[in-house]
Amino acid sequence: MSLEENLSRVVARHDELRALLSTSAGGGEGFVRMSRELADLTPVVEAIGRLDDAKAELAGARVLLDDPDMRDLAREEVLRLEAEIPALEHGVKLLLLPRDEADDRGVILEVRAGTGGDEAALFAGDLLRMYERYAQERGWRFEVMEANDTDIGGIKEASAAISGRGVFARLKFESGVHRVQRVPVTEGGGRIHTSAATVAVLPEAEEVDVEIEEKDLRIDTYRSQGAGGQHVNTTDSAVRITHLPSGVVAQCQDEKSQHKNKAKAMRMLRTKLYDHARQTVDDARAEARRVQVGSGDRSERIRTYNFPQGRVTDHRIGLTLHRLPEVLAGTALDEVIEPLIAEDQATRMAEIAG
Repeated sequence: MSLEENLSRVVARHDELRALLSTSAGGGEGFVRMSRELADLTPVVEAIGRLDDAKAELAGARVLLDDPDMRDLAREEVLRLEAEIPALEHGVKLLLLPRDEADDRGVILEVRAGTGGDEAALFAGDLLRMYERYAQERGWRFEVMEANDTDIGGIKEASAAISGRGVFARLKFESGVHRVQRVPVTEGGGRIHTSAATVAVLPEAEEVDVEIEEKDLRIDTYRSQGAGGQHVNTTDSAVRITHLPSGVVAQCQDEKSQHKNKAKAMRMLRTKLYDHARQTVDDARAEARRVQVGSGDRSERIRTYNFPQGRVTDHRIGLTLHRLPEVLAGTALDEVIEPLIAEDQATRMAEIAG
């Protein structure tokens, strides 16, 4: 199907949905589904309208090139529109790409210290703060769900819920192994060490996404523990939930209330099960695309933060920025994320064209 045929099909479907909704009594699953489809198609149709307008203006300006009195002005318009139309076409093509239905969702972010002992735990803490600051920059809500601190201020593992518009779309390529090269604060000899931490970004599930039966759960309670293993709570308020069919485990000890910890653990469990189902589908249909921007596998090294050189390198797309402090502060993280999104879009567009 040519681009023009595809655009005509989108506009026709948009008009059809508007007509159906205008005559519908409202309510019901079908009405909601059509409303969502219309909302998704409206930005595409608006972009198509801008492209059609620009093409019409270009045709009119070219006619005026034959008018001696209007030739100079028409030539300027032709040059402007000839430069503008390819960008408008590119924008329409991007909007036509199949959307990941999870892109608009919030996420559960998991950060775990990897190889490197205390230094890895300190780096995991740096990453968690980087994402918290980035969330603040974008006006998202950041809520720590679970944190296992070390006695020198690092983090063995932590989970956080990030909510807002388009969170997963921007953070989904952060999953993988992040590596740091620096002189540890615990190292007196001044030698550069390499440590690592693992990041997982899971689109948050809603209750309707995953059906969980009570009989499939084992719920254990235990006492919350803080850094160094000391008890921070004298009651069994911490909760660990195991989904027996899959073996997936979620736990929370952040709240003093067992009830609140159980609710948070269920939220994380539901998200992990939803992510597992998504990954199963992705593995079956998207292996070729993920070669470009990485598989998102937790074992895959995706990025290096080199402190002596002040640089951040994303190995999937060969991007290097000498703005390490700003990236870790969250203010320049978009300079890494935007090229990853663009690479993913270019790959998917090439697949459709090819």
